[in-house]
Amino acid sequence: MACATCSSGSPGGCQNNGHCATGGCNKMNTYDWLSEYDFEDPTGTDIIELSFKKGARKEFFRNHPTHPAQTKDFVVVDTGTGYDVGEVSLTGELVRLQMKKKRTKEQTITFPVIRIANDRDIERLNEYRRLEKSAMVRARAISATLGLDMKISDVEFRGDGRKATFYYTAEGRVDFRELVRLYAKEFQVKVEMRQIGARQEAGRIGGIGSCGRELCCSTWLMDFKSVNTHAARYQNLSINQAKLSGQCGRLKCCLNYELDTYMEAIEEFPQDVDVIRFQGGSASLIKMDIFKRLLYYSVEVERGRNTMVALPLERVKLIKDMNLKGQLPDQLIDPKDIVAEEEKYDFADVTGVIELPDHKKKRNKKKNKPGEKREGFQSSGQQQPQNRSDRPRRDDQKPRPPRDDNQPRPTRDENQQRPKRDDQPRQRRDENQPRPPRDPQQPRPDQRQQQQRQDQGAVKPTDGSTPQGQPKKKKNNRNRNRNRGPRPEGDRPPQTPPAS
Repeated sequence: MACATCSSGSPGGCQNNGHCATGGCNKMNTYDWLSEYDFEDPTGTDIIELSFKKGARKEFFRNHPTHPAQTKDFVVVDTGTGYDVGEVSLTGELVRLQMKKKRTKEQTITFPVIRIANDRDIERLNEYRRLEKSAMVRARAISATLGLDMKISDVEFRGDGRKATFYYTAEGRVDFRELVRLYAKEFQVKVEMRQIGARQEAGRIGGIGSCGRELCCSTWLMDFKSVNTHAARYQNLSINQAKLSGQCGRLKCCLNYELDTYMEAIEEFPQDVDVIRFQGGSASLIKMDIFKRLLYYSVEVERGRNTMVALPLERVKLIKDMNLKGQLPDQLIDPKDIVAEEEKYDFADVTGVIELPDHKKKRNKKKNKPGEKREGFQSSGQQQPQNRSDRPRRDDQKPRPPRDDNQPRPTRDENQQRPKRDDQPRQRRDENQPRPPRDPQQPRPDQRQQQQRQDQGAVKPTDGSTPQGQPKKKKNNRNRNRNRGPRPEGDRPPQTPPAS
């Protein structure tokens, strides 16, 4: 059965996390099968079970004496401080069974059913249901501003809109007195705070488990038992916190479902069979398959090389009894008890399409942009050495003749190679040896170049401007005396004091 917004039993916009598959859009659905029969129960009861907010909360009420409500009817009930609207989920003898399960006595049920709900009651109820999501978001923001370590998981408005119940989860006790005053001022309703656990929160929200079915806590499970890691160890499950935890963040409740069956089956297995001995050596227990009654042992075939052997439970008991008597069997595996290996099925090619092998793509080399020259190559395509040490040395080590500055520099063909030098190393001057004394009458190299320019007709003007309107170049004398040795004290010209 699906709701009005669903088709073929799948959710179509009802935002109820897939609960349509369990008979409707409600959580904790129950089937009142006794109501299908046309007979009256003489020992029946006037107590009915009502479902609020699509099964998120269920309570018991007294049915109306003159106009009794039937299953699937919406009724208006008295809650002591107002009225609420709910749906009848169970009637008759099934209510007694449900009360016995929840350990509820009939004397404690006093609130009656007022009447059958009309269209206006259901319309107002839907209006308040639409306000619950925005109220939960606003409630979380207010609790965050106060810095409280709690989480608002759900909000439920009563049918008359005068009361709101805020469900929250927290690790410990929370002082929410100031929070209640802010909630009452913000929502203008009576506020009730109710703390629930992580499993109850998952049951109210709902969802799909790792098995592909709806959560047990939102469909049928109402009493939550403690679950520990011993349940996983008895079932030979790996202790993986991510796989053993449910949507609530706790261990899955389904770990306890088959625990009793495993406990009964494991009683037949002996406890002291971790190591068994035979004439070929010893075998160590690796794992057990409880339902196939097999034990897997590791046997050392060669030094540093082991193999795994599957032994039946009866064979292991027989070898253990022989070891206790001081006897060793000839073989670990009885030829009559050889376990045939299971056939492994692999995927087959049913399409008939030939699959080509994958080829690794070669990484493309870095391409030069247009206009750029590749390192180590000339424009003509000939490769040149990248380092100066790789260049061919000249054969002659003689000093070059002085070049006349007036004559133009001869042009050399690009393809013409330079003459090779001799392999003899060039003689270098010792840096620690001082330079010979310089004649103060002889002009310096820079003065010599200036004198040559003056001889050629380039007279330096006295006003500081450059000839032909050229900009004046700044002299770089920073490295002037870098390679010069220390000047002898006797040859240093006398310094004249500055004029005052």
